[in-house]
Amino acid sequence: MSISAPVAAVSSLVRLVEQQRATTILELMKIVPEACAQLKRATHNSISLSAGCDVFLQQMARLSQGQSAEECSRALIQAGSEFVQGAGGCRDRVAEFGSAFVRDDHTILVHSYSRVIMGLLRRAVKQNKRFRVYVTESRPDQSGLKAAEELQALGVPCEVVLDAAVGYIMEKVDLVLAGAEGVVESGGLINKIGTYQLAIVAKAAKKPFYALAESFKFVRLYPLSQYDLPTHRSDLLAFKDTKPTDDWLARLADTNPMLDYTPPELITLLFTDLGVMTPSGVSDELIKFYLD
Repeated sequence: MSISAPVAAVSSLVRLVEQQRATTILELMKIVPEACAQLKRATHNSISLSAGCDVFLQQMARLSQGQSAEECSRALIQAGSEFVQGAGGCRDRVAEFGSAFVRDDHTILVHSYSRVIMGLLRRAVKQNKRFRVYVTESRPDQSGLKAAEELQALGVPCEVVLDAAVGYIMEKVDLVLAGAEGVVESGGLINKIGTYQLAIVAKAAKKPFYALAESFKFVRLYPLSQYDLPTHRSDLLAFKDTKPTDDWLARLADTNPMLDYTPPELITLLFTDLGVMTPSGVSDELIKFYLD
């Protein structure tokens, strides 16, 4: 079973701490941040992975107070292992809170593939709720097809729609669900490309737009536009010299962004393991975690 990027990051850092041989706290507090930086450099999409690294670094900052390197390492290994083991429970709590919003005869629009959304829909099926799902194709990797296959296996009526067709089918939809790579300080959402335009259409059609995320995906970022994301590159969608023989379809994944930013005013509610909250509640939770 695959695990999310924050959980994978913490799991990797736990193994690092188990193997390192630091004799002082200063050595330990140098080794771990360097490993975090290396993990972030190793992936093009560092948003959710960064969230896991930040959680681990904050735990280390707390546990290092008045302890030796050996004591801190033991405490870090225990805390990190408990985090990894409890991550599945976070997803279950999101599903528990969110499934209450799914009603019989609902038509739901889902963007791309999200483990936490699939968990919510599985719970709704177990509650014997009858509903239908539209799933966006989600180019360029067509990850929506995976969601459609899993929904078919659950016996849920579903249909894959073109990303460009969300406006066409929105009037048939009762609610929209989107996962998250990260939830920023403002309560805005960083997620698979296409989420922003989906939220705009939902707002215009007066349809509720719900975002689902485990609280360990809350990140200390405050983007004001699409170009403030850490994943932004100047060469994305830049005009380049092309030849008549160029394969435009093959270039899509390289020339287009994979993530976008949805501002909080387009999000109706967030379903998290901490409960159902408005976007403004995210900053309160970040303050509690990093400053309390």
